This record gives sequence, structure tokens and C-alpha cells, in this order.
Amino acid sequence: MVMRQLSILLSLVALLQNSPAFAQGAETTSGIPSDSIQQVIAAKWMTNFSDGKFYPERLVSRAELASIMVKAFRLDQRQAVSRENLVVPDVPRSYWAFNDVQIVLKTDIMKGYRDNKFFPNQRVTKAEALAIFAQAYGVFQFPDEAVNEILASYPDEKSIPTWARKAIATVATEGFLNTDAQGNISPLKPVTRGDMAYVLSQYLQRQQQQPETPEVPIIPNSPQSP
Repeated sequence: MVMRQLSILLSLVALLQNSPAFAQGAETTSGIPSDSIQQVIAAKWMTNFSDGKFYPERLVSRAELASIMVKAFRLDQRQAVSRENLVVPDVPRSYWAFNDVQIVLKTDIMKGYRDNKFFPNQRVTKAEALAIFAQAYGVFQFPDEAVNEILASYPDEKSIPTWARKAIATVATEGFLNTDAQGNISPLKPVTRGDMAYVLSQYLQRQQQQPETPEVPIIPNSPQSP
């Protein structure tokens, strides 16, 4: 009787461990791996909402993207930040992202619009978000032929705006780009929090994988020997 109960218990444990909620690398309802979200939260590049949920399907505004870029790339440490503040009519000093908006504008990571307005609440397309990310990361100056070759494998590559092609080719080359199940980039759709979490998590992993400078072994009787 005891052995049978133990067998049932072990079966239940195995079932739970293999369920989507417990499986390592499980995906959220948005298709973004849950560990990607946890990584960017741990890095404090993005945060949960007040109810403790991340909501990966929610869209990202220009102000939110500015805040993310400042954190992920430490833009506040760049020399351009010391310049005099810009006049941005729709982002007053009392606005929650005032400092972040000033930083992305001064560092040319993001641009303003007509009349120096920023439109902080405007949604961002995936092409725009990837181009801004690449601007902070450093856009690879591929020739047009190379850009076309890199993007040719994506079914919807023709929908990528001309101004974003080199930036998206950079993101794709570095392995930061997420696509849907069919391999589509969906560059003209609004970017989601999940999309940003994935790109940032891949960038974070690249940062963590940077090899340390190897120590030079000391050869006996060499000038380096103690």
C-alpha cells in the first residue's frame, strides 16, 4: 500500500515538472520565453506592473522605450548627457520620463518630431524599436548587398522600411531578433513588451558571455617571476 502511494506521488511530481508552467524555457501566452522576461527584470531594465505581472502583450510607448534604452545601455553615462537640456514642449520637467527623454535626445538614440515634440505616449512599431535599439548598440555598416542577403531569409523582409533595413540586419546578425512561428519579423506592427524583453535578454546574454582577459602564465626564471 505504501509503495503504491509512493509511486502515485512520484508520478504526480513528474507530471508537474513536465507541465508548461514548470518546464524550463516555457513560453508566455505571447510566445516569448518566460526566462527572457525574468532576465530583464533581474537586470532592472524592465519591471513588472504594480500587480506583479509583466503583461508581455502590452504595447510600448516612446517614453517607455526611452527609459528602457537608458537603463540597458547606461546612456546616462555618455558625455553628451552633460549638454544643456532641450526644450521639449510635450515632455515637461514634471513628466515621469523627463530625464530619460532628455538623455535619448541628447545622445541621438531617439529623435524628436516637428516643433521639437517627442510624442511620449505614441506607440512604437517593431521596426522603429529595433532601429533605436541598434542605434544604441551600434549599427553595422553593411553594404546594401549584405543587408539584402541577411534579410532574405525572412518571409516578410520586403515590408521592412528602407531606413530600418541596416539596423534590423545588425540585430539579426547578432542573434537578437525574435520572429513568429513562420519566421516573420512583423516590422510594421506595434512592438510589445515581450518583443523588447526578448531582444534585451539576448543582448544581456551576449554581455555575460564576454570572455575574461586570460591570465598570462608565469614562466620560471622569466622577468615576470617573483
